[in-house]
Amino acid sequence: MSSTDDKATGTANDVVGNVKQVVGNATGNDSMKAEGAAQETKGDAQKALGNAKDAVGGALKNAGDAIKGK
Repeated sequence: MSSTDDKATGTANDVVGNVKQVVGNATGNDSMKAEGAAQETKGDAQKALGNAKDAVGGALKNAGDAIKGK
């Protein structure tokens, strides 16, 4: 999965997780609130993975440019 895909999937999980938490709060459904919190955490992790992939890719590009003398 590309860094963009990771970040998009992470954002989607954040949104769905937030909605589940709001619905869980409104209906008094603790299970749904917990599920939403877990999904939001998963989304945060996916976005962090996408950001890490971007950082590694940038570092590799810079190293390659340095070796080539750019």
